[in-house]
Amino acid sequence: MSDNQTATAESFSAPSEVDSKARKALWGAAIGYAMDGFDLLILGFMLRAISADLQLSQAQAASLVTATLVGAVVGGLVFGMLSDRIGRVRVLTWTIVLFAVFTGLCALAQGYWDLLIYRTIAGLGLGGEFGIGMALVAEAWPASKRARASSYVGLGWQLGVLAAALVSPLLLPVIGWRGMFAVGIFPALVAYFIRYSLHEPEIFVAKVKEQSKQSALKLLVKDWETTKLSIGMVILCSVQNFGYYGVMIWLPNYLASRFGFALTQSAMWTAVTIAGMALGIFAFGHIADRIGRRPAFFAYMLGAAIMVVVYSRLTDPTQLLIVGAIMGFFVNGMLGGYGALISELFPTAARATAQNVLFNIGRGVGGFGPVVIGAIAGLYNFETAIALLAVLYVIDILAMWFLIPERRGAELE
Repeated sequence: MSDNQTATAESFSAPSEVDSKARKALWGAAIGYAMDGFDLLILGFMLRAISADLQLSQAQAASLVTATLVGAVVGGLVFGMLSDRIGRVRVLTWTIVLFAVFTGLCALAQGYWDLLIYRTIAGLGLGGEFGIGMALVAEAWPASKRARASSYVGLGWQLGVLAAALVSPLLLPVIGWRGMFAVGIFPALVAYFIRYSLHEPEIFVAKVKEQSKQSALKLLVKDWETTKLSIGMVILCSVQNFGYYGVMIWLPNYLASRFGFALTQSAMWTAVTIAGMALGIFAFGHIADRIGRRPAFFAYMLGAAIMVVVYSRLTDPTQLLIVGAIMGFFVNGMLGGYGALISELFPTAARATAQNVLFNIGRGVGGFGPVVIGAIAGLYNFETAIALLAVLYVIDILAMWFLIPERRGAELE
């Protein structure tokens, strides 16, 4: 590469301020992620109706969530590598269209197996969106505000989840579970907006010209130090997703069976927990930009370990409402930091692949959260299942301590 090309690449190493392109990238990534969150939570509300209509067992119903998230692992790998090779915006558009079309096809399912196939393929698209959007935002925003930008994308997910909690009780009795899936086709319109309003980050355009032919996937394990980073992030992402899906998928069912809550009441309790999660995500980004990634993660992991134990011991509905919001603040607040953390640990040539592969492996592991929580709840009770999550957060703390360095504000490679 010539000296002129080197100078050009270096001049685009990081934006110095938040411009209109950065804001558009943020909106595009956040809206796409909101569609994902909406889809996954309405599935939680619909499981009972789907099971009754298609005569599914409890294990089959839970596997619909697991299949979506396992599909996300494959989609994260394929679309992440494509994004690092041919562009963030183009591939992000493809993932949203794939996700929207196969979510809509779920409305036509006649039994367990075709519904399982539709959910798995929809998961392929879902798996691509998160990492590509996070890489797009990290490369477009200045280093000093990178974590908060990442947290804003995470808020998109929570807003989608909150919308699902509020809309599902109103729409589900009227249009049924098939109608709810049909609504999932609308994200295809978002893909049009993203494709024609966003631009590739300048650092990606500059760096892609000098990329080697080496696989982006191999760059995640190119040496022992990099391999440790990848292992550490897989552990962090697995615990994050296991706790989140284990709680959120079963929370409406738990509230209904334990306290006799109707769908509307369960939705309200869930919405309060989600509101706590959204506040936690927002706060995490600002805290991580001010004091560092590691201190912010340590504080939230410890808070999550404590609060899941406290929550599991409560029996009063009002206490569950209040403490559920606090638990949500810590359990899912960490989502606000993964985009910035992974972006700073891995180079541009493998950034979207790292975001997608590492986080979606975590989502794949987390996809077994509903199954494991359901199994433990069946053998013992839901309270015991939730309390056991505290052990996972202790593992989370150890992984962060020994495997993940502090790189707050680092220039992207």
